[in-house]
Amino acid sequence: MTIRLLGRTEIRHLAREIDFRPRKAFGQNFVHDANTVRRIVSASGIHRQDCVVEVGPGLGSLTLGLLDRGARVTAVEIDPVLARQLPKTVANHSHSEIGRLTVLNRDILTLKSGDLEEQPTALVANLPYNIAVPALLHLMAEFPSIKTVMVMVQAEVAERLAAEPGGKDYGVPSAKVRFYGEVRRYGMVSPTVFWPIPRVYSGLVRIDRYENSPWPTDAAFREQVFELIDIGFAQRRKTSRNAFAEWAGSGNESAERLLAASIDPARRGETLSIADFVRLLQRSGEFTPAAAPSPAEPRLETPSAANLLS
Repeated sequence: MTIRLLGRTEIRHLAREIDFRPRKAFGQNFVHDANTVRRIVSASGIHRQDCVVEVGPGLGSLTLGLLDRGARVTAVEIDPVLARQLPKTVANHSHSEIGRLTVLNRDILTLKSGDLEEQPTALVANLPYNIAVPALLHLMAEFPSIKTVMVMVQAEVAERLAAEPGGKDYGVPSAKVRFYGEVRRYGMVSPTVFWPIPRVYSGLVRIDRYENSPWPTDAAFREQVFELIDIGFAQRRKTSRNAFAEWAGSGNESAERLLAASIDPARRGETLSIADFVRLLQRSGEFTPAAAPSPAEPRLETPSAANLLS
């Protein structure tokens, strides 16, 4: 199967045809380079059995690449003009594939599992910088069926998502996304492959959900862990003892809980891994131990990165 992908000239012509001007409020920058689209799709590892949710399909560059792979695609587009045009663009490029495309004119942050006829197995998207992290965390929580994520985001966001504990870019997004799975960088993307050309580079990030989660995944447990993450990073330079003092009731109680979780109270929150935050909750008496296995080494659902495009 080979679908002709959009190029720079065609994207600009299409925009003029529908009298469309990219809106900064929606972070609209469209990929016009076919090789970049193929790179994203290949790195995602999707195949014909996958149902992919795409956020912000825009004029359809990545959508066509996903359909060319044989996947079923649910494209969620907030801009009504683009949402109306997308099925026409796909039909013009490959009429036989239009049956595998569903377009929803929705705000991705309000999307619920009940809104989709088929639960997605993958998320592949060029995420607008202003909603990248909220959209990613919302979809991972709302759709446990999503096993693989491949997103293109602003380079700074990519660095934060993939940062390791203790690093300068490690923060709340880094820890929270690891609640769901393993995170890896897949290189940079030049601004020149977009229209309009943004002022910053983009980065590719892949997330593979744990095949067997090392900890409970229910909403109540997740919210408690995320609360601890927010506390731990609220004042990055504080020791963990001081950072968690209000949550624990006192500095001494905070130190006792940290020690019970095998965490040095003198460590700063910015050095704690997701497993540390989970263990702190489980051993603090704030959560029922019977429902909470201790964090273990996560087991990935997908093959190693060596088998994928880097």
